[in-house]
Amino acid sequence: MCSNLLNIMATFLCVIGLLLMSNLSNAQLSPGYFPSKQVAPLSFDQGFRTLWGPQHQKFQQGTLTVWLDRNSGYFSAAMKLQPGYTAGVITSFYLSNNEDFPGHHDEVDIEFLGTTPGKPYVLQTNIYVRGSGDGTLIGREMKFHLWFDPTKAFHNYAIFWSPSDIIFFVDDVPIRKYPRKSDATFPVRPMYLYGSIWDASSWATENGKYKANYNYQPFVGEYRNFKIVGCNSGGPCRLPKVSPSGSTKLSTQQVSSMQWAQRNYLVYDYCSDSSRDHTLTPEC
Repeated sequence: MCSNLLNIMATFLCVIGLLLMSNLSNAQLSPGYFPSKQVAPLSFDQGFRTLWGPQHQKFQQGTLTVWLDRNSGYFSAAMKLQPGYTAGVITSFYLSNNEDFPGHHDEVDIEFLGTTPGKPYVLQTNIYVRGSGDGTLIGREMKFHLWFDPTKAFHNYAIFWSPSDIIFFVDDVPIRKYPRKSDATFPVRPMYLYGSIWDASSWATENGKYKANYNYQPFVGEYRNFKIVGCNSGGPCRLPKVSPSGSTKLSTQQVSSMQWAQRNYLVYDYCSDSSRDHTLTPEC
């Protein structure tokens, strides 16, 4: 799925109710502030269009369901995770401008990496800047487990994109803040919003150890509660506040909740990976 509305640039808030099911753990540290409550949801038809695979989707009672089987390729829409064997399968939503800048695009990703029974999903956040997608693309991955089972209930996942920061949220808890340290390491060109479910067997689950197994097909994702607010660069705009101060500076409580999430649930940080060539990621 692709958002028609989002020829969006420097300031962007997207909240998608990924139909990832579960009750919030009592151990969660409250962020103290809830940006998602300031944005009214859109219907799918208001904000999105199907790019490919209409035979692999249905929309019913406010929920978009998409699925992957042997007849599926790339699909765009918003999401819901399923339990069981999902290795090799990625369910995602992301910002990209590949339509406008093929071979030289920017991207901001939230991706759920499929798993095997008994092991948790991995939530991967990633940022590409002027990437080519031909093997020279430089990822900036941070991966998390979650403090709930995302197959048990719906949860909100959000990207906030401003001229100075990109912030990722899970149920309004900030889990990652990526500051603009230079123009070379920060996406500034307009992007569209996409959702997809696709086969990434070569790397998605334990670096490709477990592949998509179509004996378990279809692999299903469901989406609802779409919330999109965006501004064109330089134009008038009224966005929800991302923090009590109204700026991109998180409150003390929000910072504490982000530190809590990273201390307890962060499982990979590209800046801490000694096998990476950090001359390619100078922001580290």
